[in-house]
Amino acid sequence: MRLVFLVWLATAGCRDAVAHEPALELDPLPASTASSSNINPRLLRRFKSVQRTEGVVEMVELGKHLFFEPRLSRDGKVSCNTCHPLDRGGADGKAVSLGVDGRPGRRNAPTVFNAARHVAQFWDGRAPDLATQAKGPLLSRDEMDMGQPARVTSVLRAVRGYAPLFTAAFPGEPDAIDFTHATEALAAFEATLMTPSRWDRFLDGDTKALSGQELEGLRVFGNLGCVQCHTGELVGGKMYQPVGLTKPWPNQKNQKRYELSHQESDRMMFKVPSLRNVALTAPYFHDGSVSDLGEAIKLMGSHQLDLEISDRDVTSITAWLGTLTGEPGSRDLHPPTLPR
Repeated sequence: MRLVFLVWLATAGCRDAVAHEPALELDPLPASTASSSNINPRLLRRFKSVQRTEGVVEMVELGKHLFFEPRLSRDGKVSCNTCHPLDRGGADGKAVSLGVDGRPGRRNAPTVFNAARHVAQFWDGRAPDLATQAKGPLLSRDEMDMGQPARVTSVLRAVRGYAPLFTAAFPGEPDAIDFTHATEALAAFEATLMTPSRWDRFLDGDTKALSGQELEGLRVFGNLGCVQCHTGELVGGKMYQPVGLTKPWPNQKNQKRYELSHQESDRMMFKVPSLRNVALTAPYFHDGSVSDLGEAIKLMGSHQLDLEISDRDVTSITAWLGTLTGEPGSRDLHPPTLPR
């Protein structure tokens, strides 16, 4: 029985945290003849479209101000938007982001778009939600370096223009300006950063939203077993898997969840990243080691599936992944006028 499970595991390309259907066996079609009618419904059932979400207007507005606020860093130069620029896919394009005094982080900064729907936050999942996640960068020495929550509160209270924004967002609170409310407002804003795309139009019934080559890429993605982990509305982001399942990952320095649990089963265990907007968020992986999406696809085939993915299939998959590039609301991209 154990042997049968291990054989299935290697074939599927991931160690599932939830139950999945077996990998699909679909014969590829030439890109010129692929159509939505040739897509197996079982494959499409693994996905779900995303929709824009709205929050409490006053809290979202406050959160947007705080997201762009560099005074929430020790040197007054680093904001959330520094590492997650909303006009560049929500990621800064660096292998690791640079915080106060140019200190490098340890892991690649993932995009902030669609983050609210992830199973947890950070690569190792150490924060259960966005409000908890927001506390980390604000206080971390290698990021915004505010050190203590009281310092964040003190800075916000010193900027008079924030008083009416906090009062509007948290009416009836005697001490509306504090660290906890600030992180709640940040989370409220980030929760609105959803990016529906052509892929969602296709899932919602627009059969002409994707080209033949893009549909072929979807079929290949399903055939190879990538869908076992990259599934659901985010095409990932919902489970943890070991990187280097069939072949050890080249960089073994960062052990992720093992550093939290110290359980051997958690070595090289990562949250599966969402593939939404992946065409915009190079470099890839937790270590930011690969800048080309095609190369990233081949590495996943080799280290997770024990497969050598052909150039043609890489091209098709890349085309389909491009349909996951979404459009944030126009109100999200423009920095607000911060209070003096």
